[in-house]
Amino acid sequence: MVSVCIATYNGGEMLRTQLASILPQLSPTDEIVISEDGDLEETRKLVADITTVRCVVVEGPRVHSPIYNFENALRRAKGDIIFLSDQDDKWCEGKVATMCAALKDCECVCSDCYVTDKAFNITAPSFYGVVGKREGKFFNLLRHNCYLGCCMAFRRTVLEKALPFPKKLPMHDIWIGNVSAFFYRLRFIDDKLILFRRHGENASSTAGKSDSSFLQKIQYRYQVIKGLCMICFRNKRKH
Repeated sequence: MVSVCIATYNGGEMLRTQLASILPQLSPTDEIVISEDGDLEETRKLVADITTVRCVVVEGPRVHSPIYNFENALRRAKGDIIFLSDQDDKWCEGKVATMCAALKDCECVCSDCYVTDKAFNITAPSFYGVVGKREGKFFNLLRHNCYLGCCMAFRRTVLEKALPFPKKLPMHDIWIGNVSAFFYRLRFIDDKLILFRRHGENASSTAGKSDSSFLQKIQYRYQVIKGLCMICFRNKRKH
């Protein structure tokens, strides 16, 4: 069973477009979980009009953070394989099948994607090319993060270890990517499987120059490292 978790904030027509690209790739036994941090009833009406699979729309945490809005959706996911999705992108045909195939020999997979403007005109043919993607858990933890949530899918074992999210995380995908890399097998694949839309109102600035100060970057990494250490501590206590 596949669960697609979407954190939304008044997605409207952007969400409608995204769902239209996701739905044909899911089976009747799969699900979509939407955590809405804005107009809950409007999103429920939109979903009721177009969904053909089980779709749960729940109220978001109301803390104005995509990090904990995603956590809210992930807590309700029932699938063995979990996909993350933003409200404003568009999935390419074959994304689910390609990533599920890749997950046969790892616990987390990250794909490449096309970077586009708000009208889905391609502005960069490869996200990997924009960020200078490199593999290796220490590079992605200490130098430059290449884990992009909307290009990520993972097994439930990763989710069980990643929850609950630590406080003061830089972003949800950075956390899940690092948990996957340090405790499981994470794989990057070259397939470009979404149109990653940058329209000026995105919740993150990924695919652009970071506006975080050097001190903020150090603090972000500290919070991730602290969270990873806490997982190690919990694992030792269990044994």
